[in-house]
Amino acid sequence: MKKLLLIKEIYLEGFKNLGHILVENYFKVFSWFCFMLFFLVLYAFVYRLATGFAFD
Repeated sequence: MKKLLLIKEIYLEGFKNLGHILVENYFKVFSWFCFMLFFLVLYAFVYRLATGFAFD
């Protein structure tokens, strides 16, 4: 739980004094988009491992 709070604090601190509201919202959306893509890739990899895909 401590690690989750630390990650949340780092995320909030990263956007605290960023500047223009458009830039701030752009980077927030971009970071969430990157998180979603990362978890999609992680899901696909675990799925391939679970179904016995040969990584040759």
